[in-house]
Amino acid sequence: MRGGRRAHRVRGGLAAGAALLLAALTAAPALAVAPPAAGRPTGTPTAQAVTVPDASHAGRGRGALLSLTPLGIQDRAEIVAQAEEAGLDAATARYGVAAYRLTYRTITPDGRPTTASGLLALPTGGSRKLPPVVHAHGTLSYRGYAPSVGQGVDRAVSVLYASAGRAAIAPDYLGLGTGPGRHPYMDTRSSVSASLDMLRAARSAAPGLGTAFDRDVAVTGFSQGGQVAMALGRELARGADPRFRLGTLAPVAGPYDLEHAELPGMFDGRIGAQSAVFYVAFFLTAQNRLHPLYGDPSEVFRAPYADRVEDLFDGDHPAEETAGKLPARLEDLLTDDWYRKLQHPSGVLLHLLRANDHTCDWTPDRNVRITLYTATGDRDVPKANTLSCARQLTHHGVRPTVIDQGADANHYTSFRRSEPSIARTLPMAR
Repeated sequence: MRGGRRAHRVRGGLAAGAALLLAALTAAPALAVAPPAAGRPTGTPTAQAVTVPDASHAGRGRGALLSLTPLGIQDRAEIVAQAEEAGLDAATARYGVAAYRLTYRTITPDGRPTTASGLLALPTGGSRKLPPVVHAHGTLSYRGYAPSVGQGVDRAVSVLYASAGRAAIAPDYLGLGTGPGRHPYMDTRSSVSASLDMLRAARSAAPGLGTAFDRDVAVTGFSQGGQVAMALGRELARGADPRFRLGTLAPVAGPYDLEHAELPGMFDGRIGAQSAVFYVAFFLTAQNRLHPLYGDPSEVFRAPYADRVEDLFDGDHPAEETAGKLPARLEDLLTDDWYRKLQHPSGVLLHLLRANDHTCDWTPDRNVRITLYTATGDRDVPKANTLSCARQLTHHGVRPTVIDQGADANHYTSFRRSEPSIARTLPMAR
């Protein structure tokens, strides 16, 4: 870490600011210190979490802030190096960035109280009134890769957005990061509620960290996060919280049409075979906890996978380990009955697909700028998803800009090529 005496003073201010913030929010008589934070930027000294020992002091409403962990400060040179290592364009980086993990109150898919975590990244220079941008991450089956605890591309791009002069907010979603339980994969409603509550918690944290948020919110996201971004934009546009107003939407490669694009693509060759196996296994095991799809895994999955598949998606197995314990083809994963069911969904399966397929079926305000990014060469989320989303928005009188990153762009490349445009066009402090 570079920056010498000045950086050391700022880091001291981070910890002190966090303590003062939560003392003001909770009126608690004492503050506990948590273990060292994981996933801090390289070269940053270990941070300590300021937590609330008695949760009754923290407020019981959704979005109530429970703890704030300083994750350290990176200077501009470190941010540029981190972005370039992730294959991102760092041309918009201007300031150093202070990062924090927030833990806050939210709800489960069935409305019960729970907690979740997420990343808040703030620039160390420039204006103190910042436009907020929410980055919704893509498919993660391992809690340790979530933005507030891992050092992956979601952390890198969030820090990069903040470095340009924004408050960057990256929710971990339920069951990822430090949140309890398993992640309800592709349950869009709960990912949106967790994201909205993270935005609320970040807004509460801002004054104690020396900043404030503009009302207009920019929302972006990649893959699963593209779908979450569209759904979060819809809720903001519908007035889910009057303190926020949707300003910009810029999702990348979202699975907006499970019924007509994503699921068929797994059987007609548009989606790679191994990707299809991973997504289907994750989707069915996660959804079965929310909906009665099957009673025993052997009804859906062939041996030997029926005995292991649910444990592989418990949040504690990195994706590379999980993928290595699954077959290469859907035919080898699924029983004959379920192989046919996924090609011709009906009943509960069809209902839950359609429940997640309305993220683009709404009327944005005409002042909202919407850009949909995709790639013809994407073999994880086919371009047909984005075209379906664009048609739905057009039906509501809004013509989004659609940018195709090319036939030579795979799934991640579609994001990497889209990021410079997103980073340049999202609002930033002046």
